[in-house]
This record gives sequence, structure tokens and C-alpha cells, in this order.
Amino acid sequence: MALYVVATPIGNIRDITRRALETLQAVDLILCEDTRHSGQLLHQYEISKPLLSFHEHNELQRIPELINRLKNGDNIALISDAGTPLISDPGFKLVRTAREEGLEVKAIPGPSAAVAALSVSGLPTDKFLFVGYLPKGSGKREQLLKKLVEVKKTLPQTLILYESPHRIEKTLSELEQYFPTAVVSVQRELTKIHEQVLNGTFEQVRSKITSTKGEFTIVLS
Repeated sequence: MALYVVATPIGNIRDITRRALETLQAVDLILCEDTRHSGQLLHQYEISKPLLSFHEHNELQRIPELINRLKNGDNIALISDAGTPLISDPGFKLVRTAREEGLEVKAIPGPSAAVAALSVSGLPTDKFLFVGYLPKGSGKREQLLKKLVEVKKTLPQTLILYESPHRIEKTLSELEQYFPTAVVSVQRELTKIHEQVLNGTFEQVRSKITSTKGEFTIVLS
């Protein structure tokens, strides 16, 4: 028995590995953030397996049941709505508990928006820091941004952030205040039909954003 952490497409449904499909076909249970969303992916590949919702609001409640099932011999796959689970998505506490209980956890690697965005940004890739989503509270956001400024002074590196459509303009304005001379790559709808990759100064990038639909990845040098 094992817990499989399975990466799924971030946009283009064909970006899934053969091993991921084989794993999803073989397990006894698939954990996912939204059963309706993941059900569409599985239907596309004719995979029929029990789905169980697993997200930030029920993770702690689900863990005892899932650990018990693993101990009783079940194989369980963990997927997210898109990309690699645990990367700004639920799952860390489950994986940690499984490890503490001596259970096997296996990675089925694949797509990740952060790595995909970095690879096509044209910005330095030798050192990078994944920040994920900035905190929603203004005080915590300001505190984190100040720390990031200090971190980049100590060790110059590329920053990677995620942002939702309704907050992208605010976040870009805030980042410009703290990193006024930075070169930035703003990427939207990666691997999808309306994919957009914009590079330049903050001012240049903001003027080129044609839509605020879809999730954004920000790469900042």
C-alpha cells in the first residue's frame, strides 16, 4: 500500500504522463480538491475510480480515515485541480502524517505552473525562490514583501509567485513598489489556447495584459 502524489495537467489535458494514468487506474481511491473538476479529467481518459474530496477545509478531518485505509492495504492517489499537489495546494499534512506512520509515499512527477513559468520566462533560473500566493491581509503582505527585498539583497534570485485574476493588478502594483527596477514575466493560462507570456518592466507588462481571466504566475528577477 502507498500514497501516490500525482501531478496532473495545468491546462492542456494532454500534459499528463503515462505513469500518472497507470497509477490513477490502479489505485483504490483518488483524493481531489473538486470531484467534479477531476471527474472530467478522469472521464477523458476512461478512468473510473472512487473520488473523495480533499481540500484545505476538510484535510485534518480526513487524515485519520485515510491513514487507516493505507494501513489496511489501500493504495491512494492524491491529485489537485491542476499541477503538482502540495505546491500551493492541500496535502502537506497528509504526507507528513503518512511519513510519521512509516507508510510509503511515492511521487508521480509532472506539470507544475511554477517550473513551467520559470522555464519560459527568459529570467535567471540558476537560483529561484517559490513564494506562492501572497497573504491576503495587508499587514502580512507588507511584512513578507519587506522580507523578500532583504532576501534578494543577501542572495540574488528569481522570485516565483501565484496570483488570482481579481488581485493581479493590485499585486503587480505592490511588487513594483518594492522592486521598482525589476524585470518581470507575467504569465496567464499556461499551456491553454489563450496562453499569454508578457515580459518587461511592470509598466510595460500591465499595458499588455489583455484579460484578467485565468490564474497568473509572476516571475520576477
